[in-house]
Amino acid sequence: MSISGLSSGLDTATIISQLMQLEAQPQRMLSTKLIDAKADASAYRTVNSTFSTLQSAADALTKATTWAPVKATSSSPTVSATASAGATTGQVSFSVTSLAASHTVIGSSDWVPPAGDISLTVTDADGDAAATTIPIPADATLEQAVTTINAAKAGVTATAVNTGTGFRLQLSANSSGADGTFTTTGDVTFSPVTSGADAKLSVAGGAYTATSTTNTFTDLMPGTTFTVSKAGEAATVTVASDPAALSTAVQSLVTAANNVLSTISEYSKNGPGSTAVLRGDSSLRGLAGQVLDAVSEAIGGDGSAARAGLQLTREGRITFDSAAFTTALEDNPALAQRLVNGSGTGTTAVEGVAQRLLGVAKSATDSTIGSLVNLAKGKDGEVTDLQKRIDGWDLRLDLRRDTLTRQFTAMESALSSLQGQSSWLASQLGSLPGWSRS
Repeated sequence: MSISGLSSGLDTATIISQLMQLEAQPQRMLSTKLIDAKADASAYRTVNSTFSTLQSAADALTKATTWAPVKATSSSPTVSATASAGATTGQVSFSVTSLAASHTVIGSSDWVPPAGDISLTVTDADGDAAATTIPIPADATLEQAVTTINAAKAGVTATAVNTGTGFRLQLSANSSGADGTFTTTGDVTFSPVTSGADAKLSVAGGAYTATSTTNTFTDLMPGTTFTVSKAGEAATVTVASDPAALSTAVQSLVTAANNVLSTISEYSKNGPGSTAVLRGDSSLRGLAGQVLDAVSEAIGGDGSAARAGLQLTREGRITFDSAAFTTALEDNPALAQRLVNGSGTGTTAVEGVAQRLLGVAKSATDSTIGSLVNLAKGKDGEVTDLQKRIDGWDLRLDLRRDTLTRQFTAMESALSSLQGQSSWLASQLGSLPGWSRS
């Protein structure tokens, strides 16, 4: 219980509050440090994220498939084609004989709930799957029949179809093409809608026929996939080298490296008036220097990466001249690859720009020994320690407030008692006879 100034006339609640403000100063300082530590950890992770992007871009340029980029084109708008990395170059001409179709049947009449139990048997036409008999109970609605058939996993999908005059049961093969063809027997009769058929191509003027259960062909040209959409169309699919894709990969590397440099500059700027979270951080400055060195230093006996269009600016950024790179790739592809991807193995290995940047990125982002990862973890540990100390101060301040409250309450009680005694003495003196006060 607190008696605020009833006897002393003092605003003891305000006095206690102000005293507590002073007592809490160490905790506020810890809270400020906590905010700073959290900001530091977040900043390290942001920089680490940019290095992860750089690592991915650099790693891509160390893959053999990246240095053999290909692109697929089609002469017909009804045929789309894509080539995966390392696809075999070449050309194939064909005409689309037919498109793939899924086998579908529909009930010969509108669905009527059966008076008794019935069954339906679905049989795979080519016999490579066992027949499935599906019991349908008496009085089953169409919705119940659909659910029962689909739960049987007979290789077909049942659907309730509105024909405009009523609802019928439709069955469609789960697999398109001739392999999905099926037959039905039992107490429900069906009429054909479409017959399962493979897509067929007449290749090289009819020299041979290619088939696919879908309208997509994946094995006609190794590494190339194309999809047909119209029967009767002729097309030529060409797979050729795509130097532009390689130039794009190098540009992605440069963009990722510049993003690293920009992010480091943002978080560690050390100029007058800087409020950067990691102002002047030597670890970040060191990493930025390693990124720049990876581009600026000579690459073995091949010299500068500028021969492949890679060089530094006065502002400490990396530029990429795609035209110069493409020219180098055309004139001396082995040299262009060595400058970016290095050469040799073991003790004779010479790292190119991509390999150097990959090494820098790994040293920063490794989950166990990465410099940025460990810096962030260190700040996390600091955050945990500060939070524990702040929590400890909460208990300490609560106890201190209770102590001050009891002390001021005791003071007010004592003053109240003294004032009571003073009033009693005054009243006693006032009641004495006049001669006794002379």
